[in-house]
Parts: sequence; C-alpha cells; structure tokens
Amino acid sequence: MNKAGLWRKGRWVSLLGHWVYPRADAIVAISKVMGDNLAKVSRLPRASIRVIHNPVVSDRLFIKARLSPGSMFEEVGAPIVLGVGRLYKGKGFLDLIEAFATLRAQRNARLVILGEGPQRPELEACVRDLGLEDDVWLPGAVDNPYAWMARAQLFVLASYFEGLPTVLIEALACCCPVVSTDCPTGPREILEDGRHGELVPMRDPEALAAAMARTLDNPLDSETLKTRAMDFHVDRIADEYLDALGFGADTTRKTSVETP
Repeated sequence: MNKAGLWRKGRWVSLLGHWVYPRADAIVAISKVMGDNLAKVSRLPRASIRVIHNPVVSDRLFIKARLSPGSMFEEVGAPIVLGVGRLYKGKGFLDLIEAFATLRAQRNARLVILGEGPQRPELEACVRDLGLEDDVWLPGAVDNPYAWMARAQLFVLASYFEGLPTVLIEALACCCPVVSTDCPTGPREILEDGRHGELVPMRDPEALAAAMARTLDNPLDSETLKTRAMDFHVDRIADEYLDALGFGADTTRKTSVETP
C-alpha cells in the first residue's frame, strides 16, 4: 500500500475510533488478541470491546461429517494426517510436508492436503524432491472436508497467520485430534493454551513433526475435543450476540451435542 493509501486507512481508523465506535451498542472482536489490537488502534478502553467467536459449528456440520468422503478415501490405505486450506505460502504447507517427511520415516501414514491455490506447483515440486509422491496427496478442493476430518487420525494447521481459524474448530467438532502452530491469532485461544491440541512454533518443521508423532501416539479423547468445539456452536454464539445487544440469551434453547 502506498503512502496515500496508508493515510486514507489511518483517517478511516481515526474516524471509526472517535465517532462510530463510541456510538455503537456493542463492539465485538472475534478473538481476544484481535480485541486487544482493536483497542490499541482505535484508542478505545479494552473493557468496551467484547469477544464473541465466529459461529462455526452447526447441526449441518455433523450431518455432513457422517457422509462418505468418497472412493478416493478408500484408496488411502493408511493413517491420515490432514491439512485443509488455500494453497498459498501463509498456510505453511511446505513446513507441513517437510514435517511429514520426518514422520513418514518413522511410521506408515499419508498426508492429504485439501484445497487449491497458487502454491500448488511449489508444493508438488517439494513432494517430488522428498520422494513422497506415493504418500502425499493434493486432491484439490472437496465439497465435504468434514467427512475427511471425521476419519483422519490427525489434523494439522501450519499457518503463519490466522484470524480465528475455522478449520481448526471444525476438526475439533469432527473429533479429530489436532496440532497447530502458535501463530497470531486464534489457535492458542481455540486450543486454550494447548489443552485441546499441541501448539508449536511457526516455521519449525522439526517441532511440528515431533508434535504430530506425540499426538498420533496419544490422541485426546473424542469427548474432550467435541466439548470444546461446542463453545463455537451457532446457537451459543447467537445467544452471546443477543446478550451483547441487551436482549438476553435464549435460556429455553438446548444445543445438542452430536457425534460425527
């Protein structure tokens, strides 16, 4: 962005901070760190910003998780390590492939990365260079990643930056054990400082491989993963928004906990 663009952006932030935000009925950030950043940029009291996570989990997710992932899944024939996201550098997929190479030297497994994007040629070249053509699959985007999450032995997020990574929450909802980079922002908050999945430094394939191996050997139980995911259920988030706007939560609603 050029200087003129930065100046205009700064003017808009100043306008929001001084005129719009103070008149709002509620100011909401989707994560604690983003709330902290908003308070600094807008010069608002941190206490005036409420954190309400994105509504990620729904009954539709559970229904789709129970569907078959298709014939491609049947061809895998080994424990699955799963990555999901747009194929670009910010997702850290090169680190994931390198970490998987270390893991594959120790045990039978397959890495499946669902998604499409501009980094595909670079990722495919990395797979070839490491001699992993039979062990790493890049099938592109799929209509139902939840069916894969529900059947994978491990989900890995290797990103360098996120807002509140939806796929990490979806994997928990599908009862899939997870490992994530401790990137800004969201993973540490979602996993509650590592209680629901290991957090590792960014750009460290060796640490990532070690965490992947530990999680495959000692996965958290499904109930623990599922219970955390339900904190992001659409009904619960809707109640939080109603409460933020002064309408009060719907105490008569019951959110079911389903198993994929």
